[in-house]
Amino acid sequence: MKKVWSAIKAFFGFVYTYFALLVVACVFLWSAWKIATFRATQSPPGEIVIRLGHWQLEGGVRDGINEMAARYREQHPNVRIIQDAIPESTYGQWVSTQLMGGTAPDLLQVGGQLAGNIWLSYYNRYFEPLTRHVYAPNPYNQGTELQGVPLRQTYKDGMKTAYVAEMQEYMSVPLTLFGTRIFYNKTLLKKLTGLDEAPLDYREFLKVCDQIEQCTNDAGKPYIAIAGSAYHFAQWDPMMFSPVTYGCMRRADFNRDGFVGNDEMYIAFKTGMLDFTYPPLDRWLTMIREVTDHFQTGYTGLGRDEAVFLFAQQRAVFMTTGTWDAGSLVEQAEGQFDIGVMDFPLPASDDPVYGGVVEGRVYESPGVGFQFGVTRTSKHPEVALDFLLFLASQKGNEELNRCIGWIPSIKGAKIPELLQAFEPHLEGVYGNINFALGGNTSVSWGQQLDLYKVGQATKEQFADKFTKFYLANGLKDFLEQQKDWRRGIQRNDQYLAGIRGRAMLADERAAKATDPKEAEKARREAESAWVRYRAITASRQIWGELNHARQLRTIYADEAPNGGIGPYEYSPKILAKVKARLKAEAEGTAPEPDGSTDELLESVRSFTASAAEAQAAIARELERSKAQPPPAAPEAGEAANP
Repeated sequence: MKKVWSAIKAFFGFVYTYFALLVVACVFLWSAWKIATFRATQSPPGEIVIRLGHWQLEGGVRDGINEMAARYREQHPNVRIIQDAIPESTYGQWVSTQLMGGTAPDLLQVGGQLAGNIWLSYYNRYFEPLTRHVYAPNPYNQGTELQGVPLRQTYKDGMKTAYVAEMQEYMSVPLTLFGTRIFYNKTLLKKLTGLDEAPLDYREFLKVCDQIEQCTNDAGKPYIAIAGSAYHFAQWDPMMFSPVTYGCMRRADFNRDGFVGNDEMYIAFKTGMLDFTYPPLDRWLTMIREVTDHFQTGYTGLGRDEAVFLFAQQRAVFMTTGTWDAGSLVEQAEGQFDIGVMDFPLPASDDPVYGGVVEGRVYESPGVGFQFGVTRTSKHPEVALDFLLFLASQKGNEELNRCIGWIPSIKGAKIPELLQAFEPHLEGVYGNINFALGGNTSVSWGQQLDLYKVGQATKEQFADKFTKFYLANGLKDFLEQQKDWRRGIQRNDQYLAGIRGRAMLADERAAKATDPKEAEKARREAESAWVRYRAITASRQIWGELNHARQLRTIYADEAPNGGIGPYEYSPKILAKVKARLKAEAEGTAPEPDGSTDELLESVRSFTASAAEAQAAIARELERSKAQPPPAAPEAGEAANP
């Protein structure tokens, strides 16, 4: 009896001592058993299970995918599609863990919630390239006008968002076209202003905002014209404010690529080509305050949810957001108020303030999103890709986006009525302002701009304080950016070595192949690899080197290049010659040659010679690469992260 009692005491003593550990162990075993049994019920014998992971928790997304999964199952009864819907805040960590642990779903939403360089390394290690499928027709487009059309050409954007330039490969299949517009409460607008539709003229829009703020609700609180937050400002700026800075390109686009980068913006300020008195930059600052003064107080410290709450509670009339929120907003407004969608207001061409800088509506590249890649750990990659092709067909894409309330990405697919206002502007202008040089410069930019946005600094105070900091400290951040670029060249060299190795091995296989088909396949593979090698070498290793050397020379010269004449501007001398020629042509006389034509021809010859020299350098590098022995294994390029 004593032995039994001693055993009982020992048992309870053990439980008491290790109680916490035992609880954890039991919970773990119970969880493992539940997961195992749950997975077993999801994948009965003989069925193929395709798991799909994404971060879209908006209303309708999961229902839409489930609906399309059910339709796919009608055609493929042995295939079951299961979703893993993960919140945005944890998706990055979750997808990293899944990929590194080899437990990733067959399909993963890509391109967001992680830095671009991280996705690049993940593409290289964990995802299947889809390039060969992109140039083949989508079998699910049979019987439509897209029958026989290569998959890439069925997309409204040519599938450009799926193309990873660093890898020269298509890595994903996008399913939705996203856009940004202004949503407004039509019921409240009618009540407060008597208008049935919101005005698209900039001045009229500001007057309506003033009128709204003069009204109060039943609780005596004034209405807010525009529900805003730091999140929403980031949507107003590129769509409405920044496009007035398009003209900065004429003075600061030194490499003539059509855009003003953060490096070119710094050089322009450093050499006196630009400052905040330059009309496009001055009007940009003016427009920011004119519009954001109608946001709620303290909006810079608020998040997305606070603004949505104001709009849903009918305390604000306008709010900008994208197609991703359309379904949720309509659902919240149902039975309470009517929702309208409008384009961003635009100043008139004769506007006394903006007439000289507004050159048109903002250009919207019809980029698509909600894109999925096929993981290399998938047991059934061909089935996973087939499901994506089903969703990317004209009929399938139309139905998927109808269920969700988004815009289809495929040509010919019908757009829901509410979202027709989101059709992108394929002609227009874009912003050319970029002060995000990194380091302390970016910190100072954000701080000073926030003070200006909330009225704690005037336009002149903001311009003076930031410009002084920018010129005094920007060079350090600029040079640090140059170091990052230099490190990128080294990574590019590693990646190029992998491409070169694959090309050389393909050449070798083509030479040794006895089967004509295998030889032709190897030759095409080699040709494709050499084209990629030459393109990356030219764009990143050679032209980039020349451009950065020119930038440093301009900065250290500390004077405006070309005598202060911008890349797309004409000197007074040239303008006088043009006027004289036009006058002479109008009068029927021809001006005497003054040698300017010869000077122009000499400039063209000089540029052509420089281009020929660069091409010769590329050819020499290519021949040198071909002369090097091939790597030991074709996987050499896979180990290098571009």
